[in-house]
Amino acid sequence: SMLWNNKKDEHGPFDIIGDIHGCYDELKMLLEKLGYLIEEVEGGVGSGKYRVTHPEGRKVLFLGDLVDRGPKITEVLKLVMGMVKSGIALCVPGNHDVKLLRKLNGRDVQITHGLDRTLEQLAKEPQEFIEEVKAFIDGLVSHYVLDDGKLVVAHAGMKEEFQGRGSGKVREFALYGETTGETDEYGLPVRYDWASDYRGKALVVYGHTPQAEVLKVNNTINIDTGCVFGGKLTAYRYPEREIVDVKALKTYYEPALEHHHHHH
Repeated sequence: SMLWNNKKDEHGPFDIIGDIHGCYDELKMLLEKLGYLIEEVEGGVGSGKYRVTHPEGRKVLFLGDLVDRGPKITEVLKLVMGMVKSGIALCVPGNHDVKLLRKLNGRDVQITHGLDRTLEQLAKEPQEFIEEVKAFIDGLVSHYVLDDGKLVVAHAGMKEEFQGRGSGKVREFALYGETTGETDEYGLPVRYDWASDYRGKALVVYGHTPQAEVLKVNNTINIDTGCVFGGKLTAYRYPEREIVDVKALKTYYEPALEHHHHHH
């Protein structure tokens, strides 16, 4: 049977959007810049609050990390969840989204890296919405293989031998990249720079590690340009291979040392 992550028969065109972290205003600006129409549905609640269409039938691929740190996390969730539900978007989970799910499921997690802001904002929402968020994150697939295998999207990337596979190891890679099992002097996982060794035919578009500018290495592109830290929210248009971005309206979260991933 076909794995859930196999979307090879979907050819786009796609707009791939990096880490949002509750930056709803910038997300709305970026989607509108890309030609999407966003309407508020009268009386719409939860994922039914927004209706999004595109005159040219484009589709969004969200790279995860919808939550934490930013100012309008619940609005981002409502918009993205509604888009996924209506079929105009696909979304892969980020490590922040998965950690939120663990917390909502009653697991013991540290309230760090901006999770406090998510919990604060979700506390104002009805329990039905919390349940909808839980089901949404729980249903997300680690990565997608699209366009006859020419395009792969995952939150932190996806090395060639894992593409199209489903396992705990593959999911870990999708969420965190390649870790060595060691930690560095800041207590953060030591990462291998998988992209510098990547020789795959598929273009891999990912986020997770904020960069000042879009980072192209071999056949990989990191489009997390640190919107919540005062950078930009970036979309990569496929197959056009164009970059469209909007500048953050402000710095919502200070990029303290602990928030930087160190490459070794």
